[in-house]
Amino acid sequence: MTARRVAVTGIGILSPLGNDRETFFANLMAGKSGIKRLETDFVDTLDAQLAGWISDFDPLAHFPKNKAATMDRVTQFAVAASQNAVTDAGLDLDSEDRERIGVYLGIGMGGAASIEEGYVRLYRDNANRLKPFTVLMAMNNAAGSQVALDFGLTGPDLTFCTACSSSAVAIGEAMRQIRHGYTDVMLAGGAEALLTFGTIKAWEALRTLATEDANDPAASCKPFAADRSGLVLGEGAAMLVLEEMERAKARGAHIYAEMTGYGCSNDSTHITQPSVEGQARAMRMALAEAGIAPSDLDYINAHGTGTKLNDATETAAIKLVCGEAAYRIPVSSTKSMHGHLMGAAGAVEIVACLMALEQQALPPTAHLAQPDPECDLDYIPNKGRESVRVRTVMSNSFAFGGTSGVLIASKP
Repeated sequence: MTARRVAVTGIGILSPLGNDRETFFANLMAGKSGIKRLETDFVDTLDAQLAGWISDFDPLAHFPKNKAATMDRVTQFAVAASQNAVTDAGLDLDSEDRERIGVYLGIGMGGAASIEEGYVRLYRDNANRLKPFTVLMAMNNAAGSQVALDFGLTGPDLTFCTACSSSAVAIGEAMRQIRHGYTDVMLAGGAEALLTFGTIKAWEALRTLATEDANDPAASCKPFAADRSGLVLGEGAAMLVLEEMERAKARGAHIYAEMTGYGCSNDSTHITQPSVEGQARAMRMALAEAGIAPSDLDYINAHGTGTKLNDATETAAIKLVCGEAAYRIPVSSTKSMHGHLMGAAGAVEIVACLMALEQQALPPTAHLAQPDPECDLDYIPNKGRESVRVRTVMSNSFAFGGTSGVLIASKP
């Protein structure tokens, strides 16, 4: 069977920078930070008090009260973003063969809030009974299953959990489902809602979280900067409608881009330390599947966490893959503005890439005042670039555990 082409026809996003694609991208282009002090009753007990968190999400705008009460925040994010993506795609599911539509969702911590609430009730409050839906809210596949239930989809429903690359892997594997003829449409992306006391304290123990900038807390995540100090946690979701190209054209769908390449590899070197070769391997795989040379790339959305080791490693990997072309390809890390959304990171960042294709504009790496000499590529410092030629983009997602996921999209 000839490999089929895969179009992106719908985008749904909930993020610290906005809950629709236009607002999200406009804030990226403006260099606006969605990183701010948490407003919780435990914030004063944290060393890391900043996060990219969503303050304006109302679950009751998307679900009846009784249904919302049976869904963890991460599931609410995933379903709401999927609803927005399906609406954006103009899909009339009543006229679709729902056996040919599936859901692939990336997630990191699962129902973190529900797990933590259960522990608090048991061990602090000495409760003898938990909420009946605790297991169903906390399980890792709850979000994807609720998306499928919400739309009555009976195609494949799989949850991918590869830490920070989860949603990039989910989108890449969904692309292959369509490419090889197993499905015609896929809802694919990721969600994360891990800003709980226990989760943040666990991340503090890893010593990878950024030190708060004394002059401007919103500028605390500084990928590729000499004074970078670590990552900032974030929450949100992004979902795409992927569709076989010819059927998308036949129904007159708006096509944001064509998904052309996907690479997935494992470092197999260390559980936390990234590998130049491992990252390069995934990038080469994606370029090979897309059938392009590195010089054909117009933009790379870097994993760019803001940690000393990650940013230097990724810079070296881009140079290894792209050679001299590496210095001509604009690169940026949007995590500088929305934080690290872990299981949702790859999905949110491919949305940034898709909007770059749509608007012919490139978002910046914010807060890059003092570049690290070891990180010497064109990182689009501080100010986005408008009215530029953007035909092909690449998004990098690398993870603890060593799984790399790289996506390539092009103007069709």
